[in-house]
Amino acid sequence: MRKVLQKIKLPILALVVALFVSGLLIAFSDPKVLALKGDPLAMLGKALSIAGSAYWALFRGSIYDPQLADTGFFGGLYPLSETIVVSTPLILTGLSVALAFKAGLFNIGAQGQFIVGAIGASYVGFTFELPIVLHALAAIAAAIICAGLYGGFVGLLKARTGAHEVIVTIMLNYVASYFLLWLLSTKAFLREGRMDPIAPEVLESSRLPRLAGQDYRLHAGIFIALLAATAIWWLLNRSTLGFKFRAVGANAKASRTAGISVAKSTTFVMVIAGALAGLGGAVHILGADHALTNEVGGSFGFDAITVALLGRGTPLGTVLAALLFGALRAGGLTMQASTETPLDIVLIIQALVVLFIAAPAVIKAIFRLKSVDEGQAMASKGWNG
Repeated sequence: MRKVLQKIKLPILALVVALFVSGLLIAFSDPKVLALKGDPLAMLGKALSIAGSAYWALFRGSIYDPQLADTGFFGGLYPLSETIVVSTPLILTGLSVALAFKAGLFNIGAQGQFIVGAIGASYVGFTFELPIVLHALAAIAAAIICAGLYGGFVGLLKARTGAHEVIVTIMLNYVASYFLLWLLSTKAFLREGRMDPIAPEVLESSRLPRLAGQDYRLHAGIFIALLAATAIWWLLNRSTLGFKFRAVGANAKASRTAGISVAKSTTFVMVIAGALAGLGGAVHILGADHALTNEVGGSFGFDAITVALLGRGTPLGTVLAALLFGALRAGGLTMQASTETPLDIVLIIQALVVLFIAAPAVIKAIFRLKSVDEGQAMASKGWNG
């Protein structure tokens, strides 16, 4: 338990510092605060009020809104349901990047893999008429296979030719985006009677069930995401294949000497990483959007890199980081509408969190923390002394 607390202490403190710095930006970018520069106490009070109002609006837009609780306590939880909806594909794409990290690979291609998965799920969803449950499973399977092959191609290129996965995945992001644009201009994908790039909606039989009625977008995709996170944890910590992935990530030369096939591990890990990102695309289409558009990918694949970094490359950390980013994204709109705070502030908060996570020495200096190794060394010295 102590080790777990040590691991999460730094990300939590980084979030606190990021919120503090962002609060200063919110307050002192407001003309009402700057107008009081002749009265420091009044200026400080107004700054606290402005920042507090912005963060209260962020909370109301992402967790609980008392103004929506007219029909009861659960009515106010609508913002939380939106946070979970936004977080669900982020969990899956974050797991894709985190798994590649463990194998020593930098999967920048989660965005393209997400799009390819969404294409596969959408096509099966609106083309075929299958029974309920079976239809959703078929659409999800199509997304996993298409995106798994798309990601596996990167691993195969690296294993056979030494091509760097960062360059290849960045290029394949462009390929996926422009391929989607082309598809949405074809008769097979363009919705009848429309000229704008939008595909037909997936059939009802392929959609993921709603968990809180038709007034809420919350769907069963969150259970799929949590199940995937559990599966990745088991893969990495309890399976032989996961051990090989981690061994290759730690030291590829030593792994090769020990008899582990680095080429196979590299290929397999990218297949699984691509499948996870594609599953995110499928869940997004079948659970939330229901129709494929040229903007289907949003920034899920790129935000996944930040989520995986914030989550320290662990499944649990990735889930928590995705929920945080989902809350910031869902609550940012309410913050902007209620307090006229620019939506860019949310992006600043995200960037600051990553900045402080990437620079742990800064956080340790601010809070005068000792690293785990230093603490253990001092404890051992004191015990022996």
